Amino acid sequence: MIIVETIEAIKTRRSVRGFTETGISDDAIEEILEAGKWAPSGLNNQAWRFIIVRNPDTKTALSKLTEYGPTIKNAPVLIVVFLDKDHMYNYTKDIQSIGACIQNMLLAIHSMGLGGVWLGEILKNKEKVNEVLGAPESYELMAVVALGHPVNKTRISERKILDELVFREKFGSRW
Repeated sequence: MIIVETIEAIKTRRSVRGFTETGISDDAIEEILEAGKWAPSGLNNQAWRFIIVRNPDTKTALSKLTEYGPTIKNAPVLIVVFLDKDHMYNYTKDIQSIGACIQNMLLAIHSMGLGGVWLGEILKNKEKVNEVLGAPESYELMAVVALGHPVNKTRISERKILDELVFREKFGSRW
């Protein structure tokens, strides 16, 4: 049943920061990008833009802009995700859409037996990232998704119970 497979993928996906040196095919990257572009977006504007990075020199330059440098440097592929402000519908809604886009890509990565991680700390240097990648001023950095074949496939994660997160009808009324 597809619903069970989808829920299972959501619950078993983990952030992977360690990768083997095995490359990722263009076909696999296209499949991941296809999953991303099917995320919902206001007025279907699809204001996300991507730069695929494989070049070791470019990865090294980007790795110097974040405390997660080793992850960026060692990942076979980076998907650098931008908001194209020239094609915005609504800033907040477009950022939300890009979050859904990234989650779709992470789920696709996981479903392909690969590993990936959504890196946001690099946003503190978004102007420098744009400079390294030659991105236009209208492109605002949203995240870097590092992906590859995971070194360690067994990672366990826990989540808070719903009673800590959900209220019934109004704030203060526990689920």
